[in-house]
Amino acid sequence: QVQLAESGGGSVQSGGSLRLSCTFSYTPFCFGWFRQRPGEEREGVAVITDPGTTSYADSVKGRFTISQDNSRNTLSLVMDSLEPEDTALYYCAASSYRRCLSRQSVDFDAWGQGTQVTVSS
Repeated sequence: QVQLAESGGGSVQSGGSLRLSCTFSYTPFCFGWFRQRPGEEREGVAVITDPGTTSYADSVKGRFTISQDNSRNTLSLVMDSLEPEDTALYYCAASSYRRCLSRQSVDFDAWGQGTQVTVSS
């Protein structure tokens, strides 16, 4: 099973930017970033397949960018124009399934420990 470790969370004011990173032990078919707010289900934010196909939640399209650097074994999520509603615990995840582009957490079988993102108004 692929090993994942996130970094880069923190606190920022509304309109600001953050970059999340996730190191991985090997390259599966698909990586994703998910987030979870207290009392809510885990939400798929962005997904990328190894050939480079991406999928984003409507709430982050145009603001978040997912990318993958296999030479450095690093997955990234650049988050611009952050809003208080983006406050959550963010996880990187890996999937061996081609249906991963639907961004459903049940299709991902390896998870990082999570990193907190807090956006203040």
